[in-house]
Amino acid sequence: MKRLALARCAFAVLFASAFTLLADPALAQAAASPPKIDAADTAWMISATGLVLMMSLPGLALFYAGMVRKKNVLATMAQTFAAVALGSIVWVALGYSLAFTGEGALIGTFDRILLRGMGIESISSAAKTIPESIFMLYQMTFAVITVALVAGSVADRMRFSAFLLFIVAWVLVVYAPIAHMVWGGGFLTLGDKGGVLDFAGGLVVHLNAGIAGLVAAYVIGARRGYGSENLAPYDLSLAVIGTSLLWVGWLGFNGGSALGAGPRAGYAILATHLAACTGVLTWMFLEWWDRGKPSVLGMISGAIAGLGTITPASGFVAPWHGVVIGIVAGALCYWGCTKLKQKLGYDDSLDVFGVHGIGGATGTILVGVFAVAAIGEKPGLIEGNTSQIMTQLYGVVVTLIWSGVLTFVILKVIDFIVPLRVRNEDEQAGLDISLHGESLQ
Repeated sequence: MKRLALARCAFAVLFASAFTLLADPALAQAAASPPKIDAADTAWMISATGLVLMMSLPGLALFYAGMVRKKNVLATMAQTFAAVALGSIVWVALGYSLAFTGEGALIGTFDRILLRGMGIESISSAAKTIPESIFMLYQMTFAVITVALVAGSVADRMRFSAFLLFIVAWVLVVYAPIAHMVWGGGFLTLGDKGGVLDFAGGLVVHLNAGIAGLVAAYVIGARRGYGSENLAPYDLSLAVIGTSLLWVGWLGFNGGSALGAGPRAGYAILATHLAACTGVLTWMFLEWWDRGKPSVLGMISGAIAGLGTITPASGFVAPWHGVVIGIVAGALCYWGCTKLKQKLGYDDSLDVFGVHGIGGATGTILVGVFAVAAIGEKPGLIEGNTSQIMTQLYGVVVTLIWSGVLTFVILKVIDFIVPLRVRNEDEQAGLDISLHGESLQ
């Protein structure tokens, strides 16, 4: 009798459990398949990480080096190499922890300082199908290229030792908090109650770097001979090669931000490529009409403008939206690098603000217009969500203030430690020989 009673109890428990799981498919799925590392997603994210690292080395290094004068080519490349090397160490030591742990409104915690507690099979709450080590490394490539971008605004005149200090301070004080605010659980993070739509870094990378670059250009001042001497690029062929590498790498930059190998990654890649194409064509035709000839420098600038502007929208919009966003990017960034720059009189050596700052802000606002709920689960203005525009504008203002004010403070503090700018005679001789003891023959 006791055995019969126990059998009946066991049957009742099994029946109740089965009924519960059948009645709630979501519960059944959760019970059957807890989060685990997916081989396909991991393979894609390793590839995407390599593509984004390639954007810095050699992509950005060649792109920037080709647009400065011959006497500053090696020094410009050295800045990108330093940003990758030193920025990566800073990210592992503290930056990742500040950006992607905790639920603070502005900044993360020290839980992952020196990657403490990260095991070989650890999974981040932000990416549950890939190892946390890959997620951390992927985000590292974003951090290092962002601080490397800032150097373009002050090319030809910033002291190398000052830039090394800038890398450490800026990654920790400016980049990591903004990454946390937007992606890491801070007060701008997209969640059930809404938030800023920034798929791959319109705010975190492009507007952030653009505003920092503009502030740095004002603080350090214009190059010697700006407006009176010929400051033409040394070798645009290097810049074209660099742009090509950036373009290909951007497919991992935006496609990888889906954090998995799926349809959303494919849509992001397609929209990214189309935006780059229309960015090239728009800048080219505007310059042709305005100045009589379509320059190679203009074409590669249009490509970067289209790529940077589609970045925040790439995983939220349809491919044809990429065409429209690329056209807007080419037009606005062309205006920013010519008319606006001339009117305000600042010397942003490689147009970081004109391309990345204006492009990042523009793309962040346009995603609030074009976002498609069927793609990114969040509708934009066209689908009736009028409030998203204001949310996007709010994110732009927060990033502008945070990056602008704190970049200014960092530069002033560094200037007390070591002069930001090289001596006049060193600038005239060239940074290659004066800072690094080398030169191109």
